[in-house]
Amino acid sequence: MTEMQESVERIGLPEFLPGLLREQYGEQTAVRIIQGYGAKRKVTLRANTIKATAEEIDKALSEAGISYSKVPWYEDAFVIEEGDESRIRQLAVYEEGKIYLQSLSSMLPPLALGPRAGADILDMAAAPGGKTTQMAAMTGNKAHITACEMNSIRMERLRYNVEKQGASCVYLMQKDSRTLDDFFSFDQILLDAPCSGSGVLDLEDARLQTHFTRKLIDKSVKAQTALIKKAVNLLKKGQEMVYSTCSVLACENEMIVKSALSGGKVELVPLSAEVFPGLPVLPVKMAGTLCVAPDELYEGFFLAKLRKR
Repeated sequence: MTEMQESVERIGLPEFLPGLLREQYGEQTAVRIIQGYGAKRKVTLRANTIKATAEEIDKALSEAGISYSKVPWYEDAFVIEEGDESRIRQLAVYEEGKIYLQSLSSMLPPLALGPRAGADILDMAAAPGGKTTQMAAMTGNKAHITACEMNSIRMERLRYNVEKQGASCVYLMQKDSRTLDDFFSFDQILLDAPCSGSGVLDLEDARLQTHFTRKLIDKSVKAQTALIKKAVNLLKKGQEMVYSTCSVLACENEMIVKSALSGGKVELVPLSAEVFPGLPVLPVKMAGTLCVAPDELYEGFFLAKLRKR
């Protein structure tokens, strides 16, 4: 029995996925990804600098006896060394919206985009609001952020988080971003597209075998293609957008970016892993894009940055 077969048998993945991973990455990297699915991920959070400083959160965690470490690429990020989210939720800084529980991978797209104070920013698939509120904090609440969410239940979650975090610069719009009028235009766009979730598979989910299917991947690709096309139309000339997913499959990542580039309206702005020291990256089919490997700190994730010609 090969190392991959042993990993698959132990973890219990949908039957077709190991083959897809092997075809794209080769045996060794596919095993790395599969083992990453089974890693127990540490709790991570972000200081909400609208309401608090990283130093204040440092003090609150220390006083509560909660040990943590930092990452070199983002001073507002905290990695909790032991314990689950329930302990964090009991803290006053959580209740007061001074922190936001967020995966490290999820913090990457806003950092890659670099939201600017005074800019008109579109967050095309905003719920539950981690990246939306991160961009508000990064701009000191001085950007003009339009956050779209089509699902009413998810919109309520987004609204709750935006209000709790004090992100007053965010305008909420319950709408499918694909149907936005091309009359709109934006200085910066974040498209954290709906995807299959192949980078964040929950192995404890009893529905995994029936939920994660080829049909889901195909549906995601269709939506992603339409969303990135709309994003290109809405982006002002000379301005930039970030496309991201929590998938490690090229059909949802590089191939979607390739479809956008083929129209000739945008060009790739290369991203370098050197900007994010310690990031566990996977090989990509398109130089200048980043794909993150799942492990005990990171979810599987993809990032690409585009500039409109």
